[in-house]
Amino acid sequence: MSVIGIDTSNYTTSIACFDGVGGVNCSKLLPVKQGELGLRQSDAVFAHIKSLPELSGRLFSDMETGIITAVGVSTRPRAVEGSYMPCFMVGYSHAKMMADMLKVPLVEVSHQQGHVAASLWSAGHLELMEEPHLAWHLSGGTTELLLVEPEGKNVKCTKIGGTTDISAGQLIDRTGVMLDLPFPAGKHVDALSKEASMTETFKVKCPAMEFSLSGVQNKVQQFHGKYGDPAETAAYALRCVAGAVYQATKNALKAYPGMRVVFSGGVASNSMLREVIAPLDPIFSQPQYSTDNAMGVAVLTYRTQEG
Repeated sequence: MSVIGIDTSNYTTSIACFDGVGGVNCSKLLPVKQGELGLRQSDAVFAHIKSLPELSGRLFSDMETGIITAVGVSTRPRAVEGSYMPCFMVGYSHAKMMADMLKVPLVEVSHQQGHVAASLWSAGHLELMEEPHLAWHLSGGTTELLLVEPEGKNVKCTKIGGTTDISAGQLIDRTGVMLDLPFPAGKHVDALSKEASMTETFKVKCPAMEFSLSGVQNKVQQFHGKYGDPAETAAYALRCVAGAVYQATKNALKAYPGMRVVFSGGVASNSMLREVIAPLDPIFSQPQYSTDNAMGVAVLTYRTQEG
């Protein structure tokens, strides 16, 4: 028995298969011109329409016929009222046609739920799907600290903290554009930061579990204007982000003692963040399943077919 998962986010087109133990994820970043911070939704939709058939063909070329028992798809960013983004409709239409053709169930989940599931599966902690825990969704558009609770075969994600304005990913991407790095800039800023030696930082105020990053962008620009060193600027930006996430996580563990903390989303693959957070005994997904991917959607879909 195998299932298919599809995710068409604002950054990546992806389709995956999962058989309950392992699987394959095929993905492709959306094309963004140098110096730009993403795509308009209409352009993102067009890019998904072009990429998804190619990725589907690649995935299915090595699969046996007649083994797909369900098709899953992310249909919205979060499982909350009013959460909507047009690019997810490309994945939905592809998944709906596939499910109808194969005469198998169509399973709808949110992009955020998929991130949580991908992190738990790739980290070897799927047992946490059955118990409350904390999770960070750190991505280009989201910086949310979540209380995750079991909800049937899926999970319920309730925001309890995170940023009050721009996301960690937005700050990192804007830093990358300032340094003339490709978009999305996360892995490039990460690699560049490893050449730095300074330790200067700006401590973000975080009295509880929420913090603001809009002021940090100004601090990063001022830092770069003062020193003019791309590697040091990259490291400075990441130290500020990692410090804020660390403090919010530490405060959350006081409010929710004994809970494990899972990190998902593209920013969660950052090496400096992982190093700073390490003393809090976090659970990090494998880097390739931190970024947008369809594997989490496939994992959730498979769970609906069990018992």
